[in-house]
Amino acid sequence: MLSSIASDLAKGRKLVLMHGNADPDALGCAYAIFASFPDVTVVTPGGMDRISKLIAEKLRFEVAESADLDSYDRIVILDTSSPDQLAPLKVPADCIVIDHHSRSDRWNGHTYYCDETKRSCAEIVYRMLKEAGIKITRQAGLALLAGMLTDSGHFKYATPELLRAFADILAEQHIDIDEVLDLTDVEQDLSERISQLKGAQRLRFERCGDHLIVISYGSAFESSVCKAMLSLGGDVAFVGSQRGEQFRVSARARAETVRMGLHLGKMLEDIGVETSNDGGGHGGAAGLVGIGDVEAVLNICMARALDFFRAQKQVEKGKR
Repeated sequence: MLSSIASDLAKGRKLVLMHGNADPDALGCAYAIFASFPDVTVVTPGGMDRISKLIAEKLRFEVAESADLDSYDRIVILDTSSPDQLAPLKVPADCIVIDHHSRSDRWNGHTYYCDETKRSCAEIVYRMLKEAGIKITRQAGLALLAGMLTDSGHFKYATPELLRAFADILAEQHIDIDEVLDLTDVEQDLSERISQLKGAQRLRFERCGDHLIVISYGSAFESSVCKAMLSLGGDVAFVGSQRGEQFRVSARARAETVRMGLHLGKMLEDIGVETSNDGGGHGGAAGLVGIGDVEAVLNICMARALDFFRAQKQVEKGKR
């Protein structure tokens, strides 16, 4: 299927869409396609996160936030687990969707390539270009490497396949790894540090055996606050924010917790379905967005995480 997708991308005007608050993995994939095929426009309806903005600036890559979808022959959607992540854009039928999150029935009717075994979407795009015989540019290589690095948690969740693809690009493009690190390195500004401290002030935690689940509230930098909660001692952290009727929740888990079998992406996807909202992501990092009361949603997240650890305790008891 990837070879067929590459053939499609060689023709006509293409619009590449990234999910709102696009991360470096989405941006890296979009840039690689932009650099490898003619007549490509890249759009993210909800803007980019801070690291992606920095990478785009360093690559001198302009990304728009809106487009007339009817003006393009083909629409490509990258690293996006559901159409809701592209709001307010209404996704037309028969787009090309390339993703690595949990498979979703909501992409039925589209040309849908999803490989859940991949830690990053960048691995899939790199494989597609390689199978099509397209030699990537050095800048595209850097962008893909940034996606692999960040989506694997700086290799904390890396697979042998990701490390091989990463090493291949380093060798092919004569890139030193410090160049990739410099591309993704963002010094925390004062507002992010304040958000982390406020998150610590507002946190609540529950204990299940030797494991700690943390929930907290904030108004910005939810994922950064999540990471801070883990550094304070949490095994799983959920951080939410409320803006009017809309809420957003970020979730993070330690690598050893993911190895126990916890999959935050599937957990938040299930909660999203049950609450008529939209959730998904990876085993150790996921998100949930929608309409409702964020405190109630965080309490549901806490309950599900406690259920997971209680079930693990029962399994351990059964083995004794």
